[in-house]
Amino acid sequence: MNAHQPCVHFCFSQYQTMTNTQQHPYSFQKKERLCSKRIIDTLFDGGSKSFSAYPLRAVFRPIETDTDQEPVSVLVSVSKKHFKRAVKRNRAKRQIREAYRKNKDLIYQVLETHTEAPRHIAIAFLWQADELMLTSIVESKMRSLLHRIAEYIQKEYGNAETAVEPAE
Repeated sequence: MNAHQPCVHFCFSQYQTMTNTQQHPYSFQKKERLCSKRIIDTLFDGGSKSFSAYPLRAVFRPIETDTDQEPVSVLVSVSKKHFKRAVKRNRAKRQIREAYRKNKDLIYQVLETHTEAPRHIAIAFLWQADELMLTSIVESKMRSLLHRIAEYIQKEYGNAETAVEPAE
């Protein structure tokens, strides 16, 4: 073999057929972020379901959107009422995004396994506390919220014999 020839062989056909979530299961990409004003308005107009696990509150609703969108769209909000300084608001948002990124498979599993479940769901995570929390606390509360959302989807749209694994 010549020293100038690369010896890397890669099959692009298999790589390109995988969705973004399958390629990088623990990423939080732009496509997963909820940016549409219309969807945000419908999320907070009423008819949405809400769960709270202090310091977080999750508001979610099934949505009708294009098929090329990710199954879950997420909005993260930390009010200026709770933190006057942007540095603290940004830290809380970063903690929420990181906790969601690590635990989003809980919700994706339920949406993929239940054929009756909605194809797309919008979730807004809202910060309720007036002080910053440890990242481990935020992650455990996020796990709890995602588990409760998954149970709700399973109860509403799924069958009884498939169970969601319990939260820690």
